[in-house]
Amino acid sequence: MESKIQNFPLFSTLSSSVVSFLNERLHNQEDLATAPTLVSELQSQCLDLDQALLDLNSRLELSLLAYASFSDRIHGLFSDASSKLTDLGSLTRAPTSLSDGGGGGEGEGRKGQLFREELPALAKEVARVETVRAYAETALKLDTLVGDIEDTVSSAMNKNMRKLSSTQSSEEMRLLAIETLDQMEDVLTSITKTRPQWTRLVSAVDHRIDRALAILRPQAVADHRSLLASLGWPPPLSTMTSANLDTGKSAEVTNPLFTMEGDLKHQYCENFLALCRLQALQRRRKSRQLEGHNREVALHQPLWAIEELVNPISIACQRHFSKWTDKLEFIFALVYKITRDYVDTMDELLQPLVDEARLVGYSCREEWISAMVTSLSTYLAKEIFPVYVSQLNEESTAGMQSQARISWLQLVDLIIAFDKRIQSLVTHSEIMFSLEEDGNLRKISSLSVFCDRPDWLDLWAEIELSDTVEKIKTEMEVERNWTVKIQGAALVSDPEKYRSPAVSSAFLRRLSMVVDRCRSLPTTSLRSRFLRLAGAPVLQRFLDCVLLRCQEAEGLTALTDDDALIKVANSINAAHYIESVLKEWSEDIFFLEMRLDHGDQLGMSIHDDEGREAPVDGPVSVIFYEEVGKLEEFRKEWVEKISVVVLRGFDARCRDYLKNRRQWQDNGEEGWTVSRNLVGALDYLQGKMAVVEENLNGIDFVGVWRSLAAGVDRLLFNCILMSNVKFHDCGVERFNHDLEVLFGVFGAWCLRPEGFFPKLSDGLKLLNMEEEKLKLQGSLMGGEQWMKAIGIRHLSSSESEKIMNSRVFMG
Repeated sequence: MESKIQNFPLFSTLSSSVVSFLNERLHNQEDLATAPTLVSELQSQCLDLDQALLDLNSRLELSLLAYASFSDRIHGLFSDASSKLTDLGSLTRAPTSLSDGGGGGEGEGRKGQLFREELPALAKEVARVETVRAYAETALKLDTLVGDIEDTVSSAMNKNMRKLSSTQSSEEMRLLAIETLDQMEDVLTSITKTRPQWTRLVSAVDHRIDRALAILRPQAVADHRSLLASLGWPPPLSTMTSANLDTGKSAEVTNPLFTMEGDLKHQYCENFLALCRLQALQRRRKSRQLEGHNREVALHQPLWAIEELVNPISIACQRHFSKWTDKLEFIFALVYKITRDYVDTMDELLQPLVDEARLVGYSCREEWISAMVTSLSTYLAKEIFPVYVSQLNEESTAGMQSQARISWLQLVDLIIAFDKRIQSLVTHSEIMFSLEEDGNLRKISSLSVFCDRPDWLDLWAEIELSDTVEKIKTEMEVERNWTVKIQGAALVSDPEKYRSPAVSSAFLRRLSMVVDRCRSLPTTSLRSRFLRLAGAPVLQRFLDCVLLRCQEAEGLTALTDDDALIKVANSINAAHYIESVLKEWSEDIFFLEMRLDHGDQLGMSIHDDEGREAPVDGPVSVIFYEEVGKLEEFRKEWVEKISVVVLRGFDARCRDYLKNRRQWQDNGEEGWTVSRNLVGALDYLQGKMAVVEENLNGIDFVGVWRSLAAGVDRLLFNCILMSNVKFHDCGVERFNHDLEVLFGVFGAWCLRPEGFFPKLSDGLKLLNMEEEKLKLQGSLMGGEQWMKAIGIRHLSSSESEKIMNSRVFMG
């Protein structure tokens, strides 16, 4: 030891850095005891540095050899090109013509051959040489950059393992590696755009970078996790007891991210920034590698640094979740409270770091909320839903399905309520975030569990359908709901316009609840699938109910009784009101999005049961297109039946009037301006139509009286004007009075009732023509021209001729 001390160099020969180092490590006499340890550490570091220097010299030697090889090759190519250029110069300096004889022609031919053949070949060779030179320089540059990256990653890894340097130095080396990777990516992007044929070079470099990243990212993540642990993350959840969650209160928990300070805060921010830059680099690489493909799907990944915050919280929460299997509301309350308590931290502390890392398209608030919701959805999918499905299967086997179904619906209610509260955290923030986009909504919706398990969605739709049908059935069985009209406006359409019974309002309220629950689903395809399974069958059940009621009324009295007519009218009113509301729903953006969604999850084509294609741009939503069409067909069918029943009764009561052929030749009945046999039939018609008008909605009543008018027109025309009777003057006058009374009955519903009796009006016009005019017109013009001239447009030539022949003029 003494010999070593005696050989110690003089103080004046030591450099300032060495003196400074010794002053830091050796302050007093006691520090001399640590000198052997210090010497061994310095020797170890010197050995490492010597070895690193040897490795660098070896790599430099290999690089120089490779460069020398490329240089020799390029020198040979340039020498060849130079000799050819020299030959070209000698040829171009040759005289353009010779003083003697035919030598000029040979020179000109040689020069033409040069420009036609040798110059293009020479240019191609020069271009090839330039390409080889560029390839060599690029390959050498890439090899140098990759070597620097590998050395930096290896050094950072060794320092991390030996713990011989501070964390700050490790972070600096990691950031240096990321900067070099960015430079490398710039070169590769340029090659991809300008030299797409160099795919093997790019692939070889990507392979080496992947190996470096496979070391760099796990190391950065491990450092981040250790920093979080030193900060006290995750925060304690023990204060969030079930009692506190039940009352909505809990003790305040200190936020470790806000309380950190000094070097620890600096280290965490640097590590967070490095992780974000590493992810930004990875996005750049993926964007380049997926050029020409659907990049957005593969590029957007959760923010790695936020995932590292959420994962330990998720693990800590699950220890509490296991205790609350019978109190699921506590699970949702805990997740919501944690999400809400730390969401502001994301905006104030971490978002500036993400922006500094130039990680475009990421919001820390959104990523935090999304990660928390995803952790809850994962727990529900693994631990909760399988248990509920098992309970449903067991109860189905035992024939008891009530309790499991109730539990399932309660769970869905909790999820929907939780999702609405979570969405409020997003919509009430200042960030620009569209919840209408399926991808964004899926990230913050716990119902996204159904995206990966459509069989669970089908099961939910089945339970929802069963529950809705049971409630609707109870309300439909109350007869009073079919007679009492809705008071005031409800939902969208005005029920007073349709005179809708209360049962239609109750039905639409239940259907609206199904639609509202469907709105919470995160994707349009899931909403469409759910409504097809749970909404459309509810409409079919209602259609079956009103059809059965109408058939029962028809079967009992053939609709001759006023009560039966009222029963059918109420059913028509209910169907028409629901049809109108569904058409108005179809104009809502919620249903319009489904119309544009071509991903039919059920494998159904958008066609009705008669093979007609649904009008995608029409007024009806594709979702309920078939059901709305069936409601419309039902309404038209039973409106027509009402008019047929009234017409049949009218026909039966005016049978004597129709059979009395002599009345058109007599002077009429004294004191009667209208035929007595027609009065009873008109009274019946007016009485029945009064009942129908009072109970049927105005739109469908128009269809009833118009159809009835057309039927009466055909009946009287065929049974009177086409029955070969003879009309005298007094008969024509009586027929005029009869039709005036008939038109007067229908005049209560329109201004020109004769327009709805076209054949009778045209026939009466022919009967009222004077004999001379009739003969004159018939002799001047015949057939259709003559009929058009006198305004007969609804009769054929044969029908007109037959009516004219029935007219008898008494001379």
